Amino acid sequence: MKNIRFTAAIAALALALPLAACGSGPAPAEHGEEGAEAEQGPNGGRLLKDGDFAVEVTVFETGQEPQFRVYASRGGQPVDPGSVQLTMTLRRLGGEVNTFAFKPEGKFLAGQGVVEEPHSFDVEVVAVENGKRHVWKYASPEGRTHITAEAAKAGGIEILTAGPALIGETRELFGTVALDPSARSEIRGQFPGRVVSVTKAVGDYVQRGQLLARIESSESLQVYPVYATVSGVVAERNGNPGNVTGDRALYVITDPAQTSVVFNIFPKDLAVIQPGMRVEIEAMDGTPVAASQLGGYLPEGNAEAGTALVRTSVPNRGGRLRAGMALRGKVVVNAVTVPLAVRTEAIQPFRDFKVVFANFGQDYEVRMLELGRSSPEWTEVLSGIKPGTPYAAKGSFLIRADIEKSGASHDH
Repeated sequence: MKNIRFTAAIAALALALPLAACGSGPAPAEHGEEGAEAEQGPNGGRLLKDGDFAVEVTVFETGQEPQFRVYASRGGQPVDPGSVQLTMTLRRLGGEVNTFAFKPEGKFLAGQGVVEEPHSFDVEVVAVENGKRHVWKYASPEGRTHITAEAAKAGGIEILTAGPALIGETRELFGTVALDPSARSEIRGQFPGRVVSVTKAVGDYVQRGQLLARIESSESLQVYPVYATVSGVVAERNGNPGNVTGDRALYVITDPAQTSVVFNIFPKDLAVIQPGMRVEIEAMDGTPVAASQLGGYLPEGNAEAGTALVRTSVPNRGGRLRAGMALRGKVVVNAVTVPLAVRTEAIQPFRDFKVVFANFGQDYEVRMLELGRSSPEWTEVLSGIKPGTPYAAKGSFLIRADIEKSGASHDH
Protein backbone atom coordinates (compact mmCIF):
# COMPACT_ATOMS: atom_id res chain seq x y z
CA MET A 1 0.00 0.00 0.00
CA LYS A 2 2.85 2.39 0.82
CA ASN A 3 4.40 1.83 -2.63
CA ILE A 4 1.03 2.46 -4.27
CA ARG A 5 0.70 5.79 -2.43
CA PHE A 6 4.26 6.73 -3.41
CA THR A 7 3.57 5.96 -7.09
CA ALA A 8 0.29 7.86 -7.00
CA ALA A 9 1.97 10.89 -5.46
CA ILE A 10 4.68 10.86 -8.13
CA ALA A 11 2.01 10.63 -10.84
CA ALA A 12 0.00 13.49 -9.35
CA LEU A 13 3.06 15.70 -9.23
CA ALA A 14 4.05 14.81 -12.78
CA LEU A 15 0.58 15.35 -14.22
CA ALA A 16 -0.18 18.62 -12.45
CA LEU A 17 2.21 20.59 -14.65
CA PRO A 18 5.44 19.68 -16.45
CA LEU A 19 8.56 19.96 -14.31
CA ALA A 20 11.60 21.63 -15.84
CA ALA A 21 14.50 20.06 -13.95
CA CYS A 22 17.93 21.61 -14.32
CA GLY A 23 18.89 24.50 -16.53
CA SER A 24 20.91 24.09 -19.68
CA GLY A 25 24.65 23.72 -19.76
CA PRO A 26 26.78 21.00 -18.22
CA ALA A 27 29.11 21.24 -15.26
CA PRO A 28 32.83 20.51 -15.52
CA ALA A 29 33.19 16.94 -16.68
CA GLU A 30 34.56 15.77 -13.33
CA HIS A 31 30.98 16.26 -12.17
CA GLY A 32 29.90 13.92 -14.95
CA GLU A 33 26.64 15.56 -16.06
CA GLU A 34 25.24 13.60 -18.95
CA GLY A 35 24.05 15.28 -22.13
CA ALA A 36 26.82 17.87 -21.99
CA GLU A 37 27.02 20.02 -25.11
CA ALA A 38 30.20 21.84 -24.15
CA GLU A 39 33.50 20.60 -25.50
CA GLN A 40 35.62 18.53 -23.15
CA GLY A 41 39.28 19.29 -22.62
CA PRO A 42 42.21 16.89 -22.32
CA ASN A 43 41.98 16.96 -18.51
CA GLY A 44 38.31 15.94 -18.53
CA GLY A 45 37.00 19.45 -17.82
CA ARG A 46 34.84 21.99 -19.62
CA LEU A 47 36.73 23.66 -22.46
CA LEU A 48 36.01 27.36 -22.98
CA LYS A 49 37.36 28.88 -26.20
CA ASP A 50 37.84 32.42 -27.50
CA GLY A 51 39.64 32.30 -30.83
CA ASP A 52 42.77 30.18 -30.44
CA PHE A 53 42.92 30.88 -26.68
CA ALA A 54 41.13 28.47 -24.32
CA VAL A 55 40.80 27.58 -20.66
CA GLU A 56 39.71 24.21 -19.34
CA VAL A 57 37.73 24.34 -16.06
CA THR A 58 37.85 21.33 -13.74
CA VAL A 59 36.87 20.69 -10.14
CA PHE A 60 39.44 18.54 -8.34
CA GLU A 61 38.38 16.84 -5.11
CA THR A 62 40.32 13.61 -4.83
CA GLY A 63 41.62 13.42 -1.26
CA GLN A 64 40.86 17.09 -0.57
CA GLU A 65 38.14 19.69 -0.45
CA PRO A 66 36.75 20.56 -3.92
CA GLN A 67 38.98 23.08 -5.74
CA PHE A 68 38.82 24.71 -9.15
CA ARG A 69 41.79 23.91 -11.37
CA VAL A 70 42.04 25.72 -14.72
CA TYR A 71 44.38 24.83 -17.57
CA ALA A 72 45.18 27.54 -20.16
CA SER A 73 46.18 26.83 -23.78
CA ARG A 74 46.67 28.55 -27.13
CA GLY A 75 46.28 26.68 -30.36
CA GLY A 76 46.04 23.48 -28.38
CA GLN A 77 49.41 24.05 -26.68
CA PRO A 78 49.75 24.71 -22.91
CA VAL A 79 50.20 28.34 -21.80
CA ASP A 80 52.35 29.24 -18.81
CA PRO A 81 49.81 29.65 -15.94
CA GLY A 82 51.90 32.54 -14.61
CA SER A 83 51.05 34.59 -17.71
CA VAL A 84 47.27 34.38 -17.12
CA GLN A 85 45.23 36.45 -14.68
CA LEU A 86 41.96 34.64 -13.96
CA THR A 87 38.91 35.16 -11.76
CA MET A 88 35.71 33.17 -11.50
CA THR A 89 32.34 34.31 -10.12
CA LEU A 90 29.60 31.90 -9.04
CA ARG A 91 26.02 33.07 -8.59
CA ARG A 92 23.81 30.67 -6.64
CA LEU A 93 20.07 30.38 -6.07
CA GLY A 94 19.03 32.72 -3.29
CA GLY A 95 21.46 35.47 -4.31
CA GLU A 96 24.70 34.15 -2.81
CA VAL A 97 27.80 35.12 -4.83
CA ASN A 98 31.22 33.41 -4.57
CA THR A 99 34.31 34.91 -6.17
CA PHE A 100 37.55 32.98 -6.69
CA ALA A 101 40.99 34.30 -7.44
CA PHE A 102 43.56 31.99 -9.01
CA LYS A 103 47.29 31.46 -8.57
CA PRO A 104 49.67 29.43 -10.76
CA GLU A 105 50.50 26.03 -9.35
CA GLY A 106 52.52 23.72 -11.58
CA LYS A 107 50.71 23.28 -14.90
CA PHE A 108 47.42 24.85 -13.81
CA LEU A 109 45.80 27.82 -12.10
CA ALA A 110 44.52 26.85 -8.65
CA GLY A 111 41.33 28.41 -7.26
CA GLN A 112 41.86 30.05 -3.89
CA GLY A 113 39.06 28.59 -1.83
CA VAL A 114 36.76 25.61 -1.47
CA VAL A 115 33.98 25.04 -3.99
CA GLU A 116 31.16 24.47 -1.53
CA GLU A 117 28.39 21.98 -2.20
CA PRO A 118 26.13 21.95 -4.03
CA HIS A 119 28.11 22.58 -7.18
CA SER A 120 25.15 24.38 -8.67
CA PHE A 121 25.59 27.92 -9.97
CA ASP A 122 25.81 30.31 -12.90
CA VAL A 123 29.48 30.79 -13.76
CA GLU A 124 31.41 33.75 -15.15
CA VAL A 125 35.08 33.21 -16.04
CA VAL A 126 37.32 36.20 -16.80
CA ALA A 127 40.87 35.60 -18.09
CA VAL A 128 43.46 38.18 -19.13
CA GLU A 129 46.35 36.84 -21.22
CA ASN A 130 48.82 38.71 -23.41
CA GLY A 131 46.89 41.92 -22.76
CA LYS A 132 43.57 40.53 -24.02
CA ARG A 133 40.49 39.98 -21.87
CA HIS A 134 38.34 36.87 -22.38
CA VAL A 135 34.91 36.33 -20.76
CA TRP A 136 32.77 33.20 -20.68
CA LYS A 137 29.43 32.56 -18.99
CA TYR A 138 27.61 29.27 -18.52
CA ALA A 139 25.14 27.53 -16.21
CA SER A 140 26.22 24.59 -14.07
CA PRO A 141 23.11 23.30 -12.21
CA GLU A 142 23.14 20.33 -9.88
CA GLY A 143 20.40 18.72 -7.80
CA ARG A 144 17.92 21.35 -8.96
CA THR A 145 14.39 21.22 -10.32
CA HIS A 146 11.57 23.60 -11.14
CA ILE A 147 8.11 22.84 -9.75
CA THR A 148 5.11 25.08 -10.29
CA ALA A 149 3.01 26.12 -7.29
CA GLU A 150 0.10 24.03 -8.61
CA ALA A 151 2.27 20.93 -8.94
CA ALA A 152 3.79 21.44 -5.50
CA LYS A 153 0.34 21.69 -3.93
CA ALA A 154 -0.84 18.58 -5.79
CA GLY A 155 2.23 16.69 -4.57
CA GLY A 156 1.73 17.70 -0.91
CA ILE A 157 4.94 19.73 -0.72
CA GLU A 158 5.04 21.96 2.38
CA ILE A 159 7.66 24.59 3.16
CA LEU A 160 9.25 25.41 6.52
CA THR A 161 12.17 27.65 7.46
CA ALA A 162 15.40 26.25 8.87
CA GLY A 163 15.92 27.55 12.41
CA PRO A 164 16.14 26.64 16.09
CA ALA A 165 14.29 23.64 17.52
CA LEU A 166 13.94 21.62 20.71
CA ILE A 167 15.49 18.19 20.30
CA GLY A 168 15.33 15.36 22.81
CA GLU A 169 14.11 11.83 23.42
CA THR A 170 10.39 11.25 23.04
CA ARG A 171 8.74 9.08 25.69
CA GLU A 172 5.23 7.78 25.07
CA LEU A 173 2.72 7.71 27.92
CA PHE A 174 -0.64 5.96 28.18
CA GLY A 175 -3.56 7.12 30.28
CA THR A 176 -7.31 7.48 30.65
CA VAL A 177 -9.66 10.44 30.81
CA ALA A 178 -11.06 11.30 34.22
CA LEU A 179 -13.08 14.18 35.57
CA ASP A 180 -10.97 16.81 37.20
CA PRO A 181 -11.37 16.75 40.99
CA SER A 182 -12.70 20.31 40.87
CA ALA A 183 -15.42 19.26 38.42
CA ARG A 184 -17.52 17.43 41.05
CA SER A 185 -20.02 19.26 43.28
CA GLU A 186 -22.31 17.72 45.92
CA ILE A 187 -25.69 19.33 46.56
CA ARG A 188 -27.34 18.76 49.97
CA GLY A 189 -30.42 20.07 51.67
CA GLN A 190 -29.86 22.81 54.22
CA PHE A 191 -31.88 20.94 56.85
CA PRO A 192 -32.69 17.23 57.27
CA GLY A 193 -36.16 16.28 56.15
CA ARG A 194 -38.46 14.44 53.76
CA VAL A 195 -38.04 14.85 50.02
CA VAL A 196 -41.25 16.34 48.64
CA SER A 197 -40.26 16.58 44.97
CA VAL A 198 -37.28 16.37 42.60
CA THR A 199 -36.94 18.07 39.21
CA LYS A 200 -33.86 16.56 37.56
CA ALA A 201 -32.72 13.05 36.61
CA VAL A 202 -29.27 11.57 36.06
CA GLY A 203 -27.85 12.86 32.77
CA ASP A 204 -29.83 16.11 32.77
CA TYR A 205 -27.96 19.36 32.28
CA VAL A 206 -28.66 22.00 34.93
CA GLN A 207 -27.70 25.63 35.26
CA ARG A 208 -26.56 27.33 38.41
CA GLY A 209 -29.57 28.58 40.40
CA GLN A 210 -32.00 26.10 38.85
CA LEU A 211 -34.50 24.34 41.17
CA LEU A 212 -33.51 20.73 41.94
CA ALA A 213 -35.80 19.62 44.78
CA ARG A 214 -38.15 20.61 47.59
CA ILE A 215 -37.65 19.26 51.11
CA GLU A 216 -39.93 19.37 54.16
CA SER A 217 -37.80 20.19 57.21
CA SER A 218 -38.12 17.60 59.99
CA GLU A 219 -37.92 20.36 62.61
CA SER A 220 -40.03 23.21 61.23
CA LEU A 221 -42.18 21.12 58.87
CA GLN A 222 -41.75 23.94 56.38
CA VAL A 223 -40.93 23.12 52.76
CA TYR A 224 -37.80 24.76 51.41
CA PRO A 225 -36.22 24.66 47.93
CA VAL A 226 -32.82 23.22 46.93
CA TYR A 227 -31.05 25.01 44.05
CA ALA A 228 -28.08 24.05 41.90
CA THR A 229 -24.94 25.82 43.10
CA VAL A 230 -23.05 25.09 39.84
CA SER A 231 -23.82 24.36 36.22
CA GLY A 232 -23.18 20.88 34.84
CA VAL A 233 -24.57 17.40 34.31
CA VAL A 234 -26.37 15.39 36.99
CA ALA A 235 -24.10 12.43 37.75
CA GLU A 236 -26.03 11.13 40.78
CA ARG A 237 -29.46 11.63 42.34
CA ASN A 238 -29.69 10.01 45.74
CA GLY A 239 -33.27 10.81 46.70
CA ASN A 240 -36.84 10.37 45.47
CA PRO A 241 -40.11 11.84 46.80
CA GLY A 242 -40.83 10.37 50.23
CA ASN A 243 -37.20 9.61 51.04
CA VAL A 244 -35.61 11.21 54.07
CA THR A 245 -32.38 13.04 53.45
CA GLY A 246 -29.34 11.59 55.20
CA ASP A 247 -25.56 11.96 55.02
CA ARG A 248 -25.39 11.33 51.27
CA ALA A 249 -25.58 14.22 48.87
CA LEU A 250 -29.00 14.63 47.27
CA TYR A 251 -27.39 15.45 43.90
CA VAL A 252 -23.88 15.16 42.46
CA ILE A 253 -23.27 17.56 39.56
CA THR A 254 -20.20 17.32 37.36
CA ASP A 255 -18.77 19.75 34.83
CA PRO A 256 -17.77 17.69 31.74
CA ALA A 257 -15.66 20.57 30.47
CA GLN A 258 -13.26 20.05 33.39
CA THR A 259 -11.46 16.86 32.48
CA SER A 260 -8.00 15.50 33.06
CA VAL A 261 -5.88 12.59 31.88
CA VAL A 262 -4.23 10.27 34.38
CA PHE A 263 -1.03 8.93 32.81
CA ASN A 264 0.85 5.82 33.87
CA ILE A 265 4.58 6.40 34.40
CA PHE A 266 6.77 3.31 34.31
CA PRO A 267 9.60 2.99 36.84
CA LYS A 268 12.30 3.42 34.16
CA ASP A 269 10.93 6.89 33.36
CA LEU A 270 10.55 8.21 36.89
CA ALA A 271 13.98 9.87 36.83
CA VAL A 272 13.36 11.83 33.63
CA ILE A 273 9.63 12.60 33.57
CA GLN A 274 8.96 15.47 35.92
CA PRO A 275 5.95 17.63 36.82
CA GLY A 276 5.66 20.72 34.66
CA MET A 277 6.93 19.08 31.47
CA ARG A 278 4.97 19.75 28.28
CA VAL A 279 2.93 16.81 27.03
CA GLU A 280 1.32 16.46 23.61
CA ILE A 281 -1.92 14.51 24.04
CA GLU A 282 -3.50 12.57 21.21
CA ALA A 283 -6.13 9.91 20.62
CA MET A 284 -5.05 6.33 20.15
CA ASP A 285 -5.32 6.77 16.36
CA GLY A 286 -2.87 9.69 16.48
CA THR A 287 -5.42 12.51 16.23
CA PRO A 288 -4.13 15.53 18.24
CA VAL A 289 -6.23 16.37 21.30
CA ALA A 290 -4.40 19.06 23.24
CA ALA A 291 -1.10 20.22 24.67
CA SER A 292 -0.77 20.53 28.42
CA GLN A 293 1.68 20.30 31.32
CA LEU A 294 2.18 17.34 33.58
CA GLY A 295 0.91 17.82 37.10
CA GLY A 296 2.41 16.31 40.22
CA TYR A 297 2.62 12.61 40.95
CA LEU A 298 -0.51 11.29 42.68
CA PRO A 299 -0.10 9.84 46.19
CA GLU A 300 -1.23 6.40 45.01
CA GLY A 301 -0.05 4.56 41.94
CA ASN A 302 -1.56 1.88 39.75
CA ALA A 303 -0.82 -1.26 41.78
CA GLU A 304 -2.15 -3.56 39.07
CA ALA A 305 0.13 -2.11 36.38
CA GLY A 306 3.03 -1.30 38.70
CA THR A 307 3.17 2.33 37.59
CA ALA A 308 3.12 5.76 39.16
CA LEU A 309 0.32 8.14 38.17
CA VAL A 310 0.41 11.75 36.99
CA ARG A 311 -2.69 13.86 36.42
CA THR A 312 -2.78 16.40 33.59
CA SER A 313 -5.61 18.90 33.16
CA VAL A 314 -7.15 18.92 29.68
CA PRO A 315 -9.97 21.32 28.74
CA ASN A 316 -12.97 19.55 27.22
CA ARG A 317 -14.89 22.50 25.82
CA GLY A 318 -16.00 20.55 22.76
CA GLY A 319 -17.31 17.73 24.93
CA ARG A 320 -15.60 15.01 22.90
CA LEU A 321 -13.72 13.54 25.87
CA ARG A 322 -15.48 11.05 28.10
CA ALA A 323 -14.31 9.59 31.38
CA GLY A 324 -12.61 6.26 30.78
CA MET A 325 -11.40 7.05 27.25
CA ALA A 326 -7.85 5.88 26.50
CA LEU A 327 -5.40 8.54 25.36
CA ARG A 328 -1.67 8.70 24.92
CA GLY A 329 0.85 11.45 25.47
CA LYS A 330 4.31 12.32 24.17
CA VAL A 331 6.91 13.95 26.39
CA VAL A 332 10.32 15.15 25.24
CA VAL A 333 13.02 14.41 27.83
CA ASN A 334 16.71 15.33 27.98
CA ALA A 335 15.76 18.17 25.67
CA VAL A 336 18.14 20.82 24.36
CA THR A 337 17.48 23.76 22.06
CA VAL A 338 19.74 23.73 19.01
CA PRO A 339 20.30 26.87 16.91
CA LEU A 340 19.61 25.19 13.57
CA ALA A 341 17.43 22.20 12.71
CA VAL A 342 15.18 20.78 10.01
CA ARG A 343 12.27 18.37 10.12
CA THR A 344 13.58 14.81 10.23
CA GLU A 345 11.09 13.66 7.60
CA ALA A 346 12.49 16.27 5.18
CA ILE A 347 15.93 14.59 5.01
CA GLN A 348 16.62 12.49 1.92
CA PRO A 349 19.62 10.52 0.60
CA PHE A 350 21.43 12.11 -2.37
CA ARG A 351 24.67 10.59 -3.65
CA ASP A 352 26.72 10.07 -0.48
CA PHE A 353 24.97 12.87 1.41
CA LYS A 354 21.96 13.48 3.61
CA VAL A 355 20.12 16.45 2.16
CA VAL A 356 17.09 18.70 2.20
CA PHE A 357 15.80 20.72 -0.72
CA ALA A 358 15.98 24.50 -0.35
CA ASN A 359 13.07 26.41 -1.86
CA PHE A 360 13.38 29.60 -3.90
CA GLY A 361 10.00 30.45 -5.39
CA GLN A 362 9.28 27.58 -7.75
CA ASP A 363 12.86 26.30 -7.76
CA TYR A 364 14.15 23.58 -5.44
CA GLU A 365 17.82 22.78 -4.94
CA VAL A 366 19.70 20.23 -2.89
CA ARG A 367 21.53 21.25 0.30
CA MET A 368 24.11 18.77 1.61
CA LEU A 369 23.96 18.63 5.40
CA GLU A 370 26.25 17.76 8.26
CA LEU A 371 23.90 16.49 10.95
CA GLY A 372 23.99 16.36 14.73
CA ARG A 373 21.42 15.20 17.27
CA SER A 374 18.14 13.82 16.05
CA SER A 375 14.62 13.01 17.22
CA PRO A 376 11.59 11.68 15.30
CA GLU A 377 10.52 15.29 14.70
CA TRP A 378 13.70 17.37 14.39
CA THR A 379 17.33 16.89 13.38
CA GLU A 380 20.13 19.29 14.26
CA VAL A 381 22.08 20.79 11.33
CA LEU A 382 25.76 21.57 11.90
CA SER A 383 26.41 22.89 8.39
CA GLY A 384 25.03 22.86 4.86
CA ILE A 385 22.06 25.21 5.09
CA LYS A 386 21.80 28.76 6.37
CA PRO A 387 19.36 29.83 9.10
CA GLY A 388 16.20 31.28 7.62
CA THR A 389 16.40 29.22 4.43
CA PRO A 390 13.01 27.86 3.27
CA TYR A 391 13.06 24.12 2.57
CA ALA A 392 10.63 21.34 1.67
CA ALA A 393 9.56 19.86 5.01
CA LYS A 394 6.97 17.53 3.44
CA GLY A 395 7.03 15.95 0.01
CA SER A 396 10.83 16.01 -0.25
CA PHE A 397 10.90 12.46 -1.60
CA LEU A 398 8.91 13.69 -4.62
CA ILE A 399 11.51 16.37 -5.31
CA ARG A 400 14.35 13.86 -5.08
CA ALA A 401 12.49 11.50 -7.43
CA ASP A 402 12.03 14.29 -9.98
CA ILE A 403 15.71 15.27 -9.82
CA GLU A 404 16.83 11.68 -10.23
CA LYS A 405 14.36 11.17 -13.07
CA SER A 406 15.72 14.18 -14.93
CA GLY A 407 19.35 13.19 -14.36
CA ALA A 408 20.01 16.51 -12.65
CA SER A 409 22.61 15.17 -10.23
CA HIS A 410 26.33 14.90 -10.73
CA ASP A 411 28.38 11.81 -9.95
CA HIS A 412 31.25 12.83 -7.72
